[in-house]
Amino acid sequence: MKLTVKDCLELNAFAGAEVLTHEEGLTGNVSSVSVFDSAEEKDLNLYGASTDEMLLTGFLGAKEDVARQCRIVERIARRGCPALAVFFARDIDSKVIQAAADAGLTLIRMAPEITYDEAIAGIMDSVLYGENFTNSLINNTVFHLLNFEKHSSFPDAVREAAINNDFQLIILSEDFNPVLTVETRHKATIADAIRLGREKSFAGSAGKVYTQIDVNGVLTYWGPVNIGNEKYFMFIVDNEDVYTAGEITKLAEIIELAMGMWKYTPERDAKSDFIKALIRGNKSLAYNLQDESRIAGGDIISAFFCKGIPKDEESRAFAAFELEKDLEVMHIDEGDETYGMILKTEDTAEDRDLQADCNGLFSKLKENRSARIFHVTGISGIEGAGDAYKLINESWTFAQNVFPYKRVFTKYELTLVNNCINIQIQGGFVYKNYAELLDPFRQSGGSKTQQLLETLETFVLDAGMSTGKTAQIMDIHTNTVQYRLKKINELLGVEVTGSRTLPGLTMALALKRLERAVS
Repeated sequence: MKLTVKDCLELNAFAGAEVLTHEEGLTGNVSSVSVFDSAEEKDLNLYGASTDEMLLTGFLGAKEDVARQCRIVERIARRGCPALAVFFARDIDSKVIQAAADAGLTLIRMAPEITYDEAIAGIMDSVLYGENFTNSLINNTVFHLLNFEKHSSFPDAVREAAINNDFQLIILSEDFNPVLTVETRHKATIADAIRLGREKSFAGSAGKVYTQIDVNGVLTYWGPVNIGNEKYFMFIVDNEDVYTAGEITKLAEIIELAMGMWKYTPERDAKSDFIKALIRGNKSLAYNLQDESRIAGGDIISAFFCKGIPKDEESRAFAAFELEKDLEVMHIDEGDETYGMILKTEDTAEDRDLQADCNGLFSKLKENRSARIFHVTGISGIEGAGDAYKLINESWTFAQNVFPYKRVFTKYELTLVNNCINIQIQGGFVYKNYAELLDPFRQSGGSKTQQLLETLETFVLDAGMSTGKTAQIMDIHTNTVQYRLKKINELLGVEVTGSRTLPGLTMALALKRLERAVS
């Protein structure tokens, strides 16, 4: 097939590519493609002199030598190459760009994550097959997918196509839960494929339709698909590694078209609905969805809510955690917010400290300083999961006001804040008792007394009663903190770190912060 540089730019592998020079050269023909990464421009003599061969380079042999890169560009232009595509470079030196412009060479900067093999496969598939692509995979698949007389539904038709053409198909909801599974082999588990696909989905380029993923030696291809204006993901597994990336992409397009012709609507995402039911406090619906979602209440270890974490970081952390700990992270994403649960699997060892495992995941997530994670770990069945989400939903906003320096909030902080909310709403005798514990500060008045109260708040609520951390947060000397604590003890007439004093004092200080936040 006749292919131009402009045609190449429309291929999936060229998504995000930028033409830097000589746009009029986009009409040049391309019939072959080669990689040139030598350090010496004279090595171009080893290549043929074809004027319709696109060259790919990363300037790897002359990475730090701009002058040599310029000479290579000039030599390539003299050969009459239709275009030079530069890989692995976010920035190309302006001298190199100018050299290409002066020489009349079309210079293309590829998206940084694109590799040589993706570009070569895309170009050669178009050159060899083009619009007249008649591969038996496609013909056989179309034959089965459109056999409306034999099959009663799209799942039946695609299952027959998969069996006859040795591929597997998994359609996932936007939250990466399977809604259609067609298995024809069992070399790689669906769970492994989903885990790796979820990790790749946000890391890959938005323009790449299908990403190749090796799952335990089995090649799978992942990409987005729209069904009834809803976003889903599709895994196609090449059982025998006999198809090219281009063939798989064409297969995916045929399958997507067939879905529309069958008016196929995926089954509901029972796992996401299960979580949503618990978030809304609808435990009866969660019980009804338990069998459909294949979730045993006793397997639920933790319920969590997190926000402010980029999805690629979150996905990588979840995938690594599942692989390392033999636990499942089931979640739904809403913007920059994620609700989820951690569950035991068949492979989870019984003698493990599962709470420590969960805490390890949350510690990993909080490495991003914008992250805020709220979790209840140590849950008893569906009732416990529903109660956990109720506690999180009622408390998480206020918890940030009471503990502004924390990034991970456990059921202890959430319970404390929830109790403060209830006490504040009810008012009366209980609220009055806690408020009066801080009366000595109000009665003394003055800026120095206010300073003492701020120090006490920081010491108890933020610094875990560490004088060093208190000094760090308040940007004062440790001796100053110790002096102020001595004054606080004298003012209150108690030892603030005493086991009988601390619980009531903590509640009183938390109530004060909460009152300040909502006033």
